[in-house]
Amino acid sequence: MNRPADIPHSALASLIPDIDRLAAEAMAVWKVPGVALAIVRDGEVALARAYGQRNVEADLPVTPHTQFVICSITKSFTATAVALLHNDGVLDWSKPVRDYLPEFRLSDAVATERVTIRDLLSHQSGLPRHDWVHLPSDLAPAEMLPLMRHLELSRDIRTGWQYSNLCYNAAGLLIERLSGKSFEDFVRERLTDRLGMTVGFSLDELEAVADAARPYMIHVDTRLPGLRLPIRVTAAGAINTSVTDLANWMRLHLGRGEFDGERLLPAALVEQLHTPLAHVGKSEFSEFGHGHYALGFQSNTYHGDRLMWHGGGWNGWGSLMTLVPDAGIGVAVLTNRSPSAVPQILAWYIVDRLRGREPVDWFTRFHKVRNDFIAHIPADKEARERARHKDTQPAHVLSAYAADYAHPAYGVMSVRVNDGALHWSWRGMSAPLAHRHFETFVTPEVVDRLLPDNLPITFHTDRDGNIVHLSAPLEPTAKDIVFERRAAGDCIDAAFRRRCAGHFNSGGVNHHVTLDADGRLILKPDFQPAYRLEPQQGRRFRIVELDGFAVEFRGEDGKIDQIVFHQPNGVFVADRVVDQE
Repeated sequence: MNRPADIPHSALASLIPDIDRLAAEAMAVWKVPGVALAIVRDGEVALARAYGQRNVEADLPVTPHTQFVICSITKSFTATAVALLHNDGVLDWSKPVRDYLPEFRLSDAVATERVTIRDLLSHQSGLPRHDWVHLPSDLAPAEMLPLMRHLELSRDIRTGWQYSNLCYNAAGLLIERLSGKSFEDFVRERLTDRLGMTVGFSLDELEAVADAARPYMIHVDTRLPGLRLPIRVTAAGAINTSVTDLANWMRLHLGRGEFDGERLLPAALVEQLHTPLAHVGKSEFSEFGHGHYALGFQSNTYHGDRLMWHGGGWNGWGSLMTLVPDAGIGVAVLTNRSPSAVPQILAWYIVDRLRGREPVDWFTRFHKVRNDFIAHIPADKEARERARHKDTQPAHVLSAYAADYAHPAYGVMSVRVNDGALHWSWRGMSAPLAHRHFETFVTPEVVDRLLPDNLPITFHTDRDGNIVHLSAPLEPTAKDIVFERRAAGDCIDAAFRRRCAGHFNSGGVNHHVTLDADGRLILKPDFQPAYRLEPQQGRRFRIVELDGFAVEFRGEDGKIDQIVFHQPNGVFVADRVVDQE
């Protein structure tokens, strides 16, 4: 197939006015305050441009050295760092993660033993995003690793691509374990320092830089200051740097591991990083082929050209790094507003022009998508309201819902009654709950702080009508996340449990209740094994060994004179036959 010839280097300057004009048009439509872009060609930085404001309120301009959060472009650094350890013989990335990180666990025992390091890096572990585990920004990277065993998988290992920041977080911890250095120090010493890059790994580091961008977000069509939301999955998306420095990263990968005459990586290793492993899907745009994921890089074709790329998005930050390896072209676009189509519009226009093609009018295409999306927002809200069953009431008084509800990975949701309404709090977030219908309440839509907007929270009861847990769709590709109600009331009081000990009788069957060395109640019926009683609510205990069985202790004036057995086959009573001491 005949392809158009790349434009000569001498003609690159003639593109600058067209790039400047397109940047201004796109930034105005998407209300992006600032943009920095860099073009690499044939091993050199051919162009670095900056537009707009890095800080709107202070009217500070973007420069080619302004630092932005590059978000998930970070994954290409993490994968490359693992490649270095593989090349050093410190690890074999085709081996299971647990060979090197024994505490790594997934909810499926077979997947736990089989998931390899390459599976982590190519998003093929079977674990979906579960992003609300890390989004609240209250956990350190190491604190998230043991939580992965409590998260539902939605696919079998290597049967499909599912993006996972938590898996890249595990890869960062693996680097630390095997290198003996922090993730940040290893990346700096082995990669970014050798490339002459200035990088940071946190918002604290970014904000300490004089030439740092400030993030902005959009609500419908109004631009607002972005949230200050730290990225705790550091190895998945926390790097900040400038577009000028990121150009050196593109030069390394376009140079197949060589930079300024020095070889940092074997060419064969770079080829492995860039080799497609997992099928992502077919683009809706005919110019693109089927997308795949490699190791820290996305892979596709554009007008027949092979692309290696990665985008990044976070509240207030949007980035795109695009490599055309066979043509020696790299384009990086960093912005301080997310989401927007500006990075794609600029990157693909530049690639088209450098490849000597008539550029696709991506601006018009994405402009229409944007307008259609904004126009459809009222219809979506109306549809959500129509789905609500009106004229329904909660099945319980509001105080019955008030409790703490826990999930081993997602933490504790607390529900309280404030001013005659339910109030919800979870890991630093809080909001009033509105009754949606039946036993489902919903969080509000909040613009100026982190919150799972319009999150339906459904309360569930046992067969006796007691509220025992709540559920919420925090991971769309898995079942609703279930938070179990924490024990509360007399059952958690040691003095009350002591009063429950004794001998009870029901229809000739004796039930002996004793306390073990830890103050937990043990129930021993005649001709049956001993059962552990776990506190639930009030004076009610769950029988640990018998699913669906519970006991309730009743009495007055400080005395316990009866056990009520709540069983699948009915409710039964046993009376105390020995005076309570």
